[in-house]
Amino acid sequence: MQRAGSELKIIFNPGRVQLVQEEPMAPSPSVLVTGATGLLGRAVYREFQKSGWFVIGTGYRRTRPNLLRCDLTDEEAVRGVLQEYKPDVIVHCAAERRPDVVDRHTQAAINLNVHATSTLAREAAACGSLLLYISTDYVFDGRNPPYGEDDSPNPLNVYGRSKLEGEREALRHCPGALVLRVPLLFGEVESASESAVTILWLKVQESAESCTLDHCQQRFPTDTRDVAAVCRKLAERARQDPSVRGVFHFSAKEQMTKYEMAVAIAQAFNLPSNHLIPLTEQLPESTLRPTNSRLNCSRLELLNLSVQPRPFTLAIADALWPFTPDKRWRQTVFH
Repeated sequence: MQRAGSELKIIFNPGRVQLVQEEPMAPSPSVLVTGATGLLGRAVYREFQKSGWFVIGTGYRRTRPNLLRCDLTDEEAVRGVLQEYKPDVIVHCAAERRPDVVDRHTQAAINLNVHATSTLAREAAACGSLLLYISTDYVFDGRNPPYGEDDSPNPLNVYGRSKLEGEREALRHCPGALVLRVPLLFGEVESASESAVTILWLKVQESAESCTLDHCQQRFPTDTRDVAAVCRKLAERARQDPSVRGVFHFSAKEQMTKYEMAVAIAQAFNLPSNHLIPLTEQLPESTLRPTNSRLNCSRLELLNLSVQPRPFTLAIADALWPFTPDKRWRQTVFH
């Protein structure tokens, strides 16, 4: 008797014919990546794709031919995309992540960071999708690091407050949601100015003039490829084990100031760094930032869901080699 869902296949061999019953292949799991045109979203899209997932990416202003154009602040548009594709997983990378821009365009940032997240969470719950929301170490004030997942947030700026409110909306409307807090990110960039880390390349190259760089605020620059791998591992485990839910932290381990990052970039490319001058006194800022918001990542590690972060010097060389003066090495196509 033929089993339900199986198919019969005829195989011809010399001298005989066989009738073979084949089990249908299970369909690939599907993931929708918001902000798939952005710094982290591009890495997340590639990570799931190379792991055999069916990937749907959304963008808005920078949408490309292989992505869906979707205004995440339009509730009807979001509902239409989720009802059409019904993804198994949603990784919500889209955000206004620049604190100074959030201060200048607060309502637009809140619409994306908070209200769009609320819509996605409600629609994810309605169609049975697992939601993974990307958040930030800026939900903490940086006065008493390291910060565990259960430590009380106390954001210093509007950006941090908007991401914290986004976390709460995700968890309130989609009870099985995951929140992944990450620190300062860098990776494959379309321009050096796309990341607060890679933009230091411009300072390194200006060796004719001295340049002062902050040497007070402690950062943990993290490669987007590592974050993307953690997103995939979290999604895969949470689909198997519903107890994997709530807040997680992931961060690289190397603690660096902007000055130390710039010196490391210069060393990675064998460039001079004596024009870089460490600024050791904290100057007043228009947008307050935490001094040291180091994340304790033990929850991921205990579940064996973390990855070994790439060393900064190697990872930053990967990110910046397309911008070296030797045009033979310039990368001209970004995915």
